Amino acid sequence: MPPGAETFVLDTSALLCLKQDEPGVAEVEALLHHAGRRGAVFISFMSVMELAYVLEQEEGEAAARQGIVQLKQLPVRVVESDEPLGLAAARIKAGHKLSVADAWIAATAERLGAVLVHKDPEFEPLAKLIRLRALPLKAARG
Repeated sequence: MPPGAETFVLDTSALLCLKQDEPGVAEVEALLHHAGRRGAVFISFMSVMELAYVLEQEEGEAAARQGIVQLKQLPVRVVESDEPLGLAAARIKAGHKLSVADAWIAATAERLGAVLVHKDPEFEPLAKLIRLRALPLKAARG
């Protein structure tokens, strides 16, 4: 990547923002268009699972399968698990109140020195550890 070019990790919430056309979708689309073309947009393997289960819970199994097909068409690279990443996720999880999946996603951003793009306030305490870009929160469902 060229010097000064930023790298991004999309949290599952950013992927759902894109899929469900939520506030912040234009920012995610712009990142995919510009940074994705140079191979600088990543997701954690955990986001693949999270996307599938959220879509299945909300819309059914067929929607989950379709969501994964659509994900594979995006200019993102999946970071798979390995022992050092797992240990980094464990360190992050031990020191912060966040889900196991979010610990893996944060560890992925830390490993890559990437900006974590998200809608999840759980990540805010990690601001000294990784760079964060918060997308607008979606309106509460009523």
